[in-house]
Amino acid sequence: MPALQPARGTQDLLPDTMRRHRHVSETAHKTAALYGFAEIATPIFEFTEVFSRPIGEHTDIVSKEMYTFTDRGGEEVTLRPENTAGVVRAVLSNGLTQSTPLKFFYSGPMFRYERPQKGRFRQFHQIGVELLGVAQPQADIETIACGHRILQALGIGERVVLELNTLGDPESRADYREALVAYFSKRRSELSEDSQRRLERNPLRILDSKDAGDIRVNTEAPAFAAYLNETSQQFFDRVRGGLDRLGIAARLNPRLVRGLDYYTHTVFEFVTTDLGSQGTVLAGGRYDGLVELMGGPQMPGVGWAAGIERLALLLTEPPAAPRPIALVPIGESAEARALTLAEELRGAGLVVDLGYSGNVQRRMRRADRLGARAAVLLGDDELARGGVTLRDFESGAQTELVFADLAAHLKALT
Repeated sequence: MPALQPARGTQDLLPDTMRRHRHVSETAHKTAALYGFAEIATPIFEFTEVFSRPIGEHTDIVSKEMYTFTDRGGEEVTLRPENTAGVVRAVLSNGLTQSTPLKFFYSGPMFRYERPQKGRFRQFHQIGVELLGVAQPQADIETIACGHRILQALGIGERVVLELNTLGDPESRADYREALVAYFSKRRSELSEDSQRRLERNPLRILDSKDAGDIRVNTEAPAFAAYLNETSQQFFDRVRGGLDRLGIAARLNPRLVRGLDYYTHTVFEFVTTDLGSQGTVLAGGRYDGLVELMGGPQMPGVGWAAGIERLALLLTEPPAAPRPIALVPIGESAEARALTLAEELRGAGLVVDLGYSGNVQRRMRRADRLGARAAVLLGDDELARGGVTLRDFESGAQTELVFADLAAHLKALT
């Protein structure tokens, strides 16, 4: 019988990897809090309509990638492929539409059935923010600035570039869509099979195709800038001006698009060349039509999501695990005292490893494997003195201490 393996596209987050992931999510959480984003958690599965209505029945996500099933109650539910729709559903379900502006941060697993590759999994994890109820470009600027600050706090700000584009207001987008359909229809035979399907449903998606033939056709496609009305251009100019004032450099990318009609105005991505083809590490945009599409009032929104796996790959060094204190009891009486001593030290905020069995040599070898900062030896002699013998693994020094002084001494070492 072959050894059990994780399902394809999933992975076990062992301690070294988990430390990287935790560092990303905790850094993001603390940084987002500086901007007033409060943490929210939505269920990892929702009624399928929560995703199929806004994302669209004919998109690749809905038709090919969602994990959808009927539960025992006969309800069709889907593991969340992204979290924006879930956050909007939570706003509507909990009657929060009159409490704007709303600012949320989230972190957790998402699920998509797609081909696994470096930095891409079928169960993956994202951090993200959503800002609802603010129509002004200041919301776009602040949301992008929050993402930028998180990347800086993670030490990877110099390894990414911010790409920026505008989709304009609905009127501009409709005009541009019409121009694209006219252009691509004339060159339909040159398009890939996927892009031929997209031509009728969401032609803007053709612009970000990775197919070589599509890329050639795209080089002569109409530019969105020619179809922006004055209102849309002014909005985009204010976003760019705000980023300039904050010292956040941005590179215009006219091919940066979103295929779904509820996206308007600003779209952006932080990209890197250090992860091969999976270059986008944080992406977002303004979605002024989403809340209304999901049955709520007209409410503007802007947000982004970032893949924890990809961000973790960019970390230069994983955060170091705290170095424990090894507690080494010798003899039955010492074993009993060691139980209470370990709890006392943990109560003082120290990481303590209490070996469960073995002689002194075995327990010291375990301490070495764990990278312990020091060993606290406790035997009959130490008990009689009301103290311990402390061995400092860095200096090699050995010191006798009374119980009352032990915690303070160890905290000074760590």
